[in-house]
Amino acid sequence: MSELISVQHSFFKSQKTKDIDYRLSLLKALKKEILAREQDILDAIHKDFKKSEFEAYLSEIGIVLSELNLAIKNLKKWAKPKRIKASLLTFPSKDYIYKEPYGTVLIIAPWNYPFLLAIEPLIMAIAAGNTVVLKPSELTVNTSKVITSIIEHVFPEDLAISIEGGVETSTELLAQKWDFIFFTGSTTVGKIVAKAAAKHLTPTILELGGKSPCIIDDSVNLKLVATRLVWGKLLNGGQTCIAPDYVIVKSNIKQDLIKALKAEIINRYSDNPKNSVDFPRIVNTKNTKRLAELIKDTTIVHGGEIDETTCYIAPTIIDEPNLECPIMQEEIFGPILPILVYDTPSDIEKIIWSLDKPLSLYVFSSNSSFIKETINKFSFGGGVINDLLIHFGNHRLPFGGVGASGIGEYHGKHGFEAFSNTKPIVKRGNWIDPSFRYAPYKQKVSLLKTVFKYFG
Repeated sequence: MSELISVQHSFFKSQKTKDIDYRLSLLKALKKEILAREQDILDAIHKDFKKSEFEAYLSEIGIVLSELNLAIKNLKKWAKPKRIKASLLTFPSKDYIYKEPYGTVLIIAPWNYPFLLAIEPLIMAIAAGNTVVLKPSELTVNTSKVITSIIEHVFPEDLAISIEGGVETSTELLAQKWDFIFFTGSTTVGKIVAKAAAKHLTPTILELGGKSPCIIDDSVNLKLVATRLVWGKLLNGGQTCIAPDYVIVKSNIKQDLIKALKAEIINRYSDNPKNSVDFPRIVNTKNTKRLAELIKDTTIVHGGEIDETTCYIAPTIIDEPNLECPIMQEEIFGPILPILVYDTPSDIEKIIWSLDKPLSLYVFSSNSSFIKETINKFSFGGGVINDLLIHFGNHRLPFGGVGASGIGEYHGKHGFEAFSNTKPIVKRGNWIDPSFRYAPYKQKVSLLKTVFKYFG
C-alpha cells in the first residue's frame, strides 16, 4: 500500500497534473467511459439495491454527468489565478489567489449512493490536479466492481486507482500518510477517519449524517406535503443521508398528516410495496435486522412488514416514539418515519436540541415568520423550505454538514475548491521602497498608528 502511494507521490511531483489540458483530457475520457458503461452501472445498482432505472439515473448517473460537464466547461476559469485588490500597506504590489492541488488524495466512498458518492469527489479531485486512491464500498459489490473497471480504463495507476476491500483495507489505507482525505459515511466512522488524519495533520472533508428533522405547521397543504415527504423519505429506500429522519408536526393536524401519508404511500407503491418495481431494498441483511430492531416496541400505524431474506422493509410510520428509544437516538437510514408533535416552539427546541446538529433541516409552512425563526434558530448543514433533498441538486450551493454531521463542503465549484489549497501570492514592485518599515524606528510610532488608522 505504501509503495502505491509513493508511486502517486512521485507522479504528482512530476508536475504533470498541474497541466490544465491534461486534467481536461482525463475528465473527458471519464465522461466517455461512463456514457459507454451506462447500462452496466444501472444493472450493478439494481443488483445491489433493486433500485429502478429512473431512480438510479436521477440520483446517481445524471448528477455525475452534470458534475463532469460543469467541470469540463469551467475548469480553466476555476484554475486561473484570481487578482485581488492590494492593500495600501503593501503598496506597491499586485495580489493574487492561486489554487493548487493538495497532492495524493484518499477518497472513501459509502454504500448508499455507491456510484455518485465515489465518482463525484473523484471528478473534483482530478479537476483540481490531485492523484487519487479511491476506496469504494464493500457492501455494494456490483457497483464497486464497475467503478474499479471504469477507473482502470480511464486513468493510469500512478494517477488514480480504485482499491476494493473491507474494513481491513480501509484501516490499512488510513494508516498511510495522505495529503488530503475525503470521507462520506457515518459519524461513528467519521471519528475514526478524523483520528487517523490527525496523526499526520492531514486536512479532511467529512460528509456524515445525523437525524434530520422535518417540521410541519398547520398552514400547509397536507396533500402536497405528503407527496413530497413520501418521495423524500422513500427515495433509495430511505437510505439517504439527507432524508428526513423524523417529522415534528403541529399536534392538531397529526392524524390528518398520517392519513395523507398512508394514502400517498399506497398511491405511489401500491398496497404491497414489496411488489413495486419502484421501491428499493435495504443494502444487506445486517442493516435489515438493525432496522427491524429499531421498530420493536413502537406504535406502528402503517407498514411494519419485514422480509429479512429479501432485505425488504415496508414503508413504515411510527406514532410518537419516546425520545429515549433507539429509533430516536440513532440515524434511521431506512423507510421508517417517526411522527412527533409540537404545540409551541419550545416543544420543537426540546426535540432538536436534544440531538446532535443535523445534516439537513426541512420546514413546511406558509408562515414566513415561523420559517425565518426556525431556520435562524437551529444549526444544520443545509435545508429546504416546502420541499426535501433538492438543495443537493444545485451545484452553486455548497453541500456539507456542521458539528457531528460533517466538516467541510463540496459540489460544483465548491468541490474544486475543496480539493485545492488556497495559496495567496503578493508580487511586490521594485520601483519604490519607502524606508518607513525599516529600523531605526525612533519617532515612527505615532506615524505608524496613523497609517493603521487610515489605511489598515
